[in-house]
Amino acid sequence: MNKTPLLLALIASLGLGGCATLVPGHTDVAPSIPVQWPAEAGQGRPTDAAELGWRDFFTDPRLQQVIEQGLANNRDLRVAVLNVERARGQYRIQRADRMPALNVQGQMERTGGDVPVNEQFTAGLGVTEFELDLFGRVRNLSEAALQQYFAVAANRRNAQLGLVAETATAWLTYGADSELLRISEATLASHEDSLRLAQARFERGGSSALELAQTRTLVETARTDAARLRGQLQQDRNALALLIGGPVDEALLPAGSHDLQLLALAPPPADLPSDVLLRRPDIMAAEHTLLAGNANIGAARAAFFPSIRLTGTLGSSSTELSGLFDSGTRVWSFLPTISLPIFQGGKLRAGLAVANADRDIALAEYEKSIQVGFRETADALALSTSLDAQAASQQALLAAATQAEQLSQARYDAGLDSFVTLLDARRTAYSAQQSQLQTALAQQSNRITLYKVLGGGWRERS
Repeated sequence: MNKTPLLLALIASLGLGGCATLVPGHTDVAPSIPVQWPAEAGQGRPTDAAELGWRDFFTDPRLQQVIEQGLANNRDLRVAVLNVERARGQYRIQRADRMPALNVQGQMERTGGDVPVNEQFTAGLGVTEFELDLFGRVRNLSEAALQQYFAVAANRRNAQLGLVAETATAWLTYGADSELLRISEATLASHEDSLRLAQARFERGGSSALELAQTRTLVETARTDAARLRGQLQQDRNALALLIGGPVDEALLPAGSHDLQLLALAPPPADLPSDVLLRRPDIMAAEHTLLAGNANIGAARAAFFPSIRLTGTLGSSSTELSGLFDSGTRVWSFLPTISLPIFQGGKLRAGLAVANADRDIALAEYEKSIQVGFRETADALALSTSLDAQAASQQALLAAATQAEQLSQARYDAGLDSFVTLLDARRTAYSAQQSQLQTALAQQSNRITLYKVLGGGWRERS
């Protein structure tokens, strides 16, 4: 009889090491996407954006400091980090069920009545309701919790990736709007000078009321643009402050149009999508969710089989507290419980059906995440080629419009062209300046998007 606790420990160790597995086999994923990027996406060797830290991509020290502030203070990212801590705790709780829990127990029992009062003191070390995981139910629940933890951690990385990209885009947007405001204010000052000259000529009878009114339209157009951009600039700053979790230091804001040329990305990839997209954190999260669904199916299948739970104690019992641990007071108990499900009202089958449905949902979402990733990357690649061509054309247009304005002004001053021709040239040059800047912003924003959709931004070299 003294060997019973040893036998209990032996049975427990066998239960821990000899679990069967009822997890379904690996599910092949075959999302309906092309095996290569579209031809218009460009050619080149793949760029491993996931290995390119955001500091290597965003090289401006001011932008780096702004991103650092966002990573430290952004509330959405903080929630994502706390969710990781919560998932880690849930996994540890589930994992603890795979090991027997030891409890120290002490008890004093006093009985009395018409008979003399009796006292009994008991102390011992016990194991309560420990399940021998013969069919892998507990192990699969632990594996499911582990995969969910990995999924939450991947979602946290995806949140960081999105925050880095959004912060950089908001920073550049502020810089572009700041430059647009400068252009509008400079144009307004120039047109106001022209309006004063037109007013003086009109008063001397050297120009018509129509010419004066047309000059005033240029002034008011530039004035309207400047007023609108002042409001937009404040909104840009507020958006950036929300992203970084606090006010933006004036010294860290972009100062001019040259800030839109600070970013660069290596040639776009032209390899198989799986070589690139599977590094994206959102796709990694979907994959871990799928693995968790498989593990839950194994746990649901194991529920159909008998379960064995062990309860046992080893201790000492005495009628005197002072003699509780004396020789001859040792006691033990061993209570194995075997439970075989016979009738559950369809509960077990429903649980298995739910687990299968959850796995199928996770599979569909995993396939969709790959398809979405392919679409986002293909769109960014196609837009990259288009925007490069637009930027070159826009630059040529700006040069031509500027030259046309200068020539038209000279011809007007010489009396060779009408004021209508000069007016049209000024409007064209002003519009070309705005369009060139907006195209430059779109070009850089697309580079940031391409960096993001390829999985860059959440890893950083130490």
